Amino acid sequence: MFRSHVFRGTKFPHSLCRAGKEGFGVSTTERAGIRIQVTSLERTLVDVLDRPGLSGIWEEILRSLESIEFFDLDKVVEYAILLRYATTGAKVGFFLEQHRELLMVDDRHLKPLHDIRPLQPHYLDRAKRKSGRLVSEWNLVVPGEVSERMWGEVL
Repeated sequence: MFRSHVFRGTKFPHSLCRAGKEGFGVSTTERAGIRIQVTSLERTLVDVLDRPGLSGIWEEILRSLESIEFFDLDKVVEYAILLRYATTGAKVGFFLEQHRELLMVDDRHLKPLHDIRPLQPHYLDRAKRKSGRLVSEWNLVVPGEVSERMWGEVL
């Protein structure tokens, strides 16, 4: 616990360990005299889409990601592919496609993610399987509140 916030440690994904890439997108910095490791924006984007249960509700996740003006999209794609999770690749592809103009996403960023998407439909959030809209391009079942951005009008 730190300043009333509870932090929960997580293990590195097995695919990163097997590849010896646990440090991908991680830098070390000093804060109040303590050295800490921090993930890059690119790794954070992929990680929060991969494990939304550790990041908050979809509104919080998407609003946070949308507040960032620039990502190194080559690093985003590289990390998503490194994880070797078809569903995560599809989630990242779906997010990038939804923000194509804002983030200047090219087809060359989407194609590798499209190539690893699941063969059958998967839920956007596997822990909360509820009905939604099938985004066939990515084989993702997206909850209504995400696809319709029900919070979009409220600030």
